[in-house]
Amino acid sequence: MRFRELRFGLAVFTASLALLLVRFLVPRPVGMADNGDGWRLLCKLGAQEFDRPSEDFVRFGYGAAPPCDSAYVSSQSWFDWAATKLGELFGVAGVLNLIVLGVLTCVLVAAAITLTVLGLDLRGWHRVLATALLLLVMGDSAFFGYFASVLSEGAAFLGILLICGGLLLMHRRLGLRRTGAVVTVLGGLIGLNAKSQTLVLIPLFVLAVLLVRPPGARGRARWALPVVVLAIVGAGTFAMQSQGDPANAEYRQANMYNAIFNSIVDGKHDTKGDLAALGLPGSFEKYVGTGWWSANGAKHDPSYPQYEDRISRRNVADYYASHPARVAQILQQGGVNTLTARPGNLGSFGELSGQPPLAKEYRVPVFSGLSALAAPLGLFVLVPLWALVAWAGVRAFRHRRREYGIVLFLLLFFAVGQLGLSALGEGIEGVKHQLLTLFPTVLAIVFGILSLLPRAGAADGPEPAGEPRAEVLPVAR
Repeated sequence: MRFRELRFGLAVFTASLALLLVRFLVPRPVGMADNGDGWRLLCKLGAQEFDRPSEDFVRFGYGAAPPCDSAYVSSQSWFDWAATKLGELFGVAGVLNLIVLGVLTCVLVAAAITLTVLGLDLRGWHRVLATALLLLVMGDSAFFGYFASVLSEGAAFLGILLICGGLLLMHRRLGLRRTGAVVTVLGGLIGLNAKSQTLVLIPLFVLAVLLVRPPGARGRARWALPVVVLAIVGAGTFAMQSQGDPANAEYRQANMYNAIFNSIVDGKHDTKGDLAALGLPGSFEKYVGTGWWSANGAKHDPSYPQYEDRISRRNVADYYASHPARVAQILQQGGVNTLTARPGNLGSFGELSGQPPLAKEYRVPVFSGLSALAAPLGLFVLVPLWALVAWAGVRAFRHRRREYGIVLFLLLFFAVGQLGLSALGEGIEGVKHQLLTLFPTVLAIVFGILSLLPRAGAADGPEPAGEPRAEVLPVAR
């Protein structure tokens, strides 16, 4: 049994890695251009180049730069550091090479897919189907480019998949259960610390781990591993977040400014009335569409200091509480952004690729292509999809497939929370920010489909802990 599982796992890993590397490098490397936020991670490595375009093309090589200070916290920095050391080992020019980072991430994604498939109580071609579906998710054009970029979404995607795979494994027999605990710890440390937005995962992660209960496990057998997992992830997350600015406090006013002048006051609704409700003068109408960093933004207005206290979370929250219809409209736009999937301002190819500026690749457009077609409907598509995921989760609990239910509701609540957080609290780059809504939604759909397939059976399924097998007695003839 164990040899067969090992052989299957090696086959899944080898095939997944080969496909991901081809996906990454053939016929030319693909990644995701820097939207301007990359410096927050690059400066910690002593890497940056200021004389090349930021959004039009992907910079696959970053040279040395004067050191700078950034309080940004992200587990993506671990992969960047590892890629830097690997680059030095193999003599790759520059401080950070995204080709090295992309190959490293492909290895990690292939391992995450393998571990997740091993955690599923499926057999035969159903496990092959699960591998194919997970490859389509991780290799989708909307997500894959971030694995070779200086942005932190790639760490979020990888961490979320590892969390799901770890939770599934923790419901299997004892050996795989321990492996699942290790995978869950890795996924938690990577996923929770990927971005400030993924900190929303913390309570969901804690609840999901506490709900882990392999069949037949009681007392210490049930609680020991979950408690250890939470202790390690909690200590690691606290240590990491205490090193910088975990909630991006330096961007709070910037986020509220963008939420006001790019989302609430968008020039398409009651601009004068909305400004008045926010306690801002009507003359600020001329700043609609400007961003916090815009040269012509409101913060350069001589009267801005007397209204600065209105650019706050409390004021924006008060506006939302008294304008439910406007909230619904903003959330609908968030749904449209979620399904759009591909930011229009970020290219996928390097400068020497022969592709025009801002060109995007569409090699694996399965999920993002379908979502883009439905994008104009926004929440009218997302809400029914989430309802189906919730139904699949309830069904999983009722049919004693607890692990699927836990994973499905973890992904569902995270997706819903991210939609509200990004739509109501950020205001700009809506399509990019809503990728953390789209990714868990797509992943939940896949796990929902897999939860409908028949389980492997007693021989390959989870072994009840502490319960003796029933003996089959010979029948006298």
